[in-house]
Amino acid sequence: MSKARLATEIIEPELETMRLAALASTGILDTAPESCYDAITHLCAVYFKADVVLLGFGDVSRVWVKSYVGHEIHEIPRRNSLFEMVLAADGPVVVSDVSALPHAQRLLVQSRRPDIVFFASAPVRSSEGCILGSLSIFCSDPYLSKNPDQISMLENLANMVASQLELRRIQNSLSQQSAREPRPSLTLSSQSQIWPRAQDLRRALEQRQFVLYYQPEVELATRKIIGLEALIRWNHPQRGLIPPMDFIPLAEESGLILPIGDWGLSEACSQIQHWCRQDSRSTTLRVCVNLSARQFSREGLADHVEALLLQTGLSSRQLGLEMTESSLIPNVKTALHVLGSLRRLGVSLLMDDFGTGYSSLNHLHSFPFDVLKIDRSFVGRITESEQSLQIVRTIIELARVLGMDVVAEGIETVEQYEVLLKLGCRFGQGFLFARPMTAEAVTELLTLPERILPEPRN
Repeated sequence: MSKARLATEIIEPELETMRLAALASTGILDTAPESCYDAITHLCAVYFKADVVLLGFGDVSRVWVKSYVGHEIHEIPRRNSLFEMVLAADGPVVVSDVSALPHAQRLLVQSRRPDIVFFASAPVRSSEGCILGSLSIFCSDPYLSKNPDQISMLENLANMVASQLELRRIQNSLSQQSAREPRPSLTLSSQSQIWPRAQDLRRALEQRQFVLYYQPEVELATRKIIGLEALIRWNHPQRGLIPPMDFIPLAEESGLILPIGDWGLSEACSQIQHWCRQDSRSTTLRVCVNLSARQFSREGLADHVEALLLQTGLSSRQLGLEMTESSLIPNVKTALHVLGSLRRLGVSLLMDDFGTGYSSLNHLHSFPFDVLKIDRSFVGRITESEQSLQIVRTIIELARVLGMDVVAEGIETVEQYEVLLKLGCRFGQGFLFARPMTAEAVTELLTLPERILPEPRN
């Protein structure tokens, strides 16, 4: 990088105009801290053992610091900033010896922390490739200068910021569009046609219309079935098989999710018991059940699970409990207590849809999860989007560092499968291997030699 020339002297005016327009569309400047960004900077500090971490977005003449660790900094001059250096380099910047910089004393962090000897910064790009900001680490220990390969992790985390920024931009666009569109009012006749209603769910529960389907989870390298995820369906006598997205929100709202969830957990345990009686090999299978936010927050959850295990005679390792970030973050202290109680039972704990929220990154090292399940939205774009590829790579690396397993959800093509294998992902599930199926179909599947699924083909 040139010592004298700055980004403002290199970038063409029309490109800078495009960059500023992309930045404005995100609505990120002059806004309050957000947990999703704080999570990434805190994770950065832990991973790199950094003294200071800054996530900033570059305006015309300043850098708005959206999140920080180590020093409370909200705004810094753009000139001579790390963002300016990243912009000029059009990529990551690594400085092993800060004192060698001609303008080192004008760096705000360096002036506050003269013991800083090393820093690195990676760009945060828009979907069009414009550099909107940078994620930077500052260290008093120069060890990172001897491990340049670790800087790729900083780039991966910057890509996670970019992904969250893109979601924010889309949400802003949809909100503006929604505000412009008039909302139709519900007439009495249209309200009477709304289906399902709470009484329909109660009737379904009483008449045992709910069923569990099971989707295999496989070891990617061998395609061997190692577990199953239990997925609820509503088998309505007139309307047929109804997917969960059509009735779970109402169940949550009405409170019926508790008895429905209890039924699902009990049914899954009974089914595991049945498979074990048929074939002793099934004692190594893990069946995972999704817990709703209400189930997770209910007092006595661990006691309920323990009672089910005793009633069915199952080993705790045969049961996995999946929960999403939304069920954990509202009350982290309570979540840690509940997770600790479940952990002491010995059941597996899985964080579902990981990567979509990032709020839990702040606490991920504290939550006693065994498995992170990569959300299907990233897996589905892994061969088409460099950003999604880097996010998946980052999650796999995070899991490795934290001693967790990873399950990639929604694998549908051979190309996705091959990329995940190269990235070192151990487990996965998706239509490429098997669709959700009835318990009877799973029973037949479990008779396969070594329980290895056929080689997948598109």
